[in-house]
Amino acid sequence: MAKSGGVWILPFIAAWWWLSTAATVRGSNSTTIYDELRAQGLPVGLLPKGIAKYSLNGTSGEFEVWMQEPCNARFENEVHYDSNIKGILGYGRIGKLSGMTAQELFLWFPVKGIRVDVPTSGLIHFDVGVADKQFSLSLFEDPPDCNPQVRLSSFNVLTPFFALSFFPPLGISNLWAFLVHHHLGVFFLCVLSVDL
Repeated sequence: MAKSGGVWILPFIAAWWWLSTAATVRGSNSTTIYDELRAQGLPVGLLPKGIAKYSLNGTSGEFEVWMQEPCNARFENEVHYDSNIKGILGYGRIGKLSGMTAQELFLWFPVKGIRVDVPTSGLIHFDVGVADKQFSLSLFEDPPDCNPQVRLSSFNVLTPFFALSFFPPLGISNLWAFLVHHHLGVFFLCVLSVDL
């Protein structure tokens, strides 16, 4: 009797394992990450063209996307995509997002979350930590073309931030300040004196 009870539990364990594996990893069948976004009420243009593969945990909503290389796309502002993007997908939102940064003026901010406002409003919100940037949903109807990131070094000079030319008492005729972005997301202010 004890042996026959153990035989019945084996198919249940096998079925549980198969179902948990099937719910954890998607992306190997005919669905795409764009299909998953659409199913969650999100526009497909949130992610660029060129997704190599993705995984999605159907239970928790955790997803991961891999691309061949980091790249930049242009909407109203420039958006940078790392080669690996992670987050938690829910209906009308993406939370705990990493691997995506958006440019505002001369600064780059990590996008921490995305949410669609009431669908009839036609707005989508990017949470960049210090602010909530809103865009028109129509900007994200199609996956954008993504241009490979130009890699100068691990530091990128974003722009001359400001120029000062009022330090004659110190013998400085022109003072330039550059905002430099380190690949780890740290900003540095570099000051350069140029005598013309």
